[in-house]
Amino acid sequence: MQQAIVECKNLTHYYGKRCIYENLNFEIPQGRILGLLGKNGTGKTTTINILNGYLKPRSGECLMFGESSANLSSETKRKVGLLIEGHVQYSFMNISEIEKFYSAFYPKWRKDAYYELMKLLKIDPKQKISRMSCGQRSQVALGLILAQDPELLILDDFSMGLDPGYRMLFVDYLSEYAKAENKTVFVTSHIIQDMERLIDDCLIMDYGRIVMQKPVTELLESFKRFKFNCTNPEAINEISDIYNPVTIKGNTEVYSLLTKEDLESLMRKNNVMTNEIQEESLSLEEAFIGLTGKY
Repeated sequence: MQQAIVECKNLTHYYGKRCIYENLNFEIPQGRILGLLGKNGTGKTTTINILNGYLKPRSGECLMFGESSANLSSETKRKVGLLIEGHVQYSFMNISEIEKFYSAFYPKWRKDAYYELMKLLKIDPKQKISRMSCGQRSQVALGLILAQDPELLILDDFSMGLDPGYRMLFVDYLSEYAKAENKTVFVTSHIIQDMERLIDDCLIMDYGRIVMQKPVTELLESFKRFKFNCTNPEAINEISDIYNPVTIKGNTEVYSLLTKEDLESLMRKNNVMTNEIQEESLSLEEAFIGLTGKY
């Protein structure tokens, strides 16, 4: 079994009286890319802040490389590359200057990883950060993190401010790099289409709880949307193993991990009369909405 690089055990956190989550448990094995998916306010950035020791949880603990996040050693901190939302860069520097500046702090610095990404972006080494677009600055930040050669990359809302082309470049480059170098990655993003291209495993959170934690391929193979007409849709709300049923003008749709045959059997058992049930496969974004609801 692969070693767990990150472990969260019974993590509970509040802001004032508002519970962000209670008894949150998950781990990230070495070499896997885990995507944390959730709507605004569900605790994605909070989890990253706790992991890095910036916040103290109400109870429970987070471990990175076997050490408590509340008291990480300098050696363990050097193993972690962190990209946070609104990352700070020295905009008066150019591409070469900022690389030389950061290289002084990291003994395992790999400038080739940085310049390979800059070459893909077709950025001149003398170009100043201040004259770059938001998307280019994000790529510079990623390049600086890759050059640190961390064993664990933590990327918070990595795609914010990027146009589609830069997002695709970011995702594809990161995916290839992580797999080639056997890196472990913990990532959040509001753009779930990008996550489907990148992550191995997904952790889907709703307010105060984990809704689903599975490998992406397993989730998309087993979680389906079903559509049908029925005479008593109100009875569906009483059936377990069904997510977010919606009926509009007699047309009902539900989401479930059940097979079509098991769903039909469950409907009959609960006296819900339907016409032929249609089964649909889902994208990761559609599965996310099916699990957490549209609003």
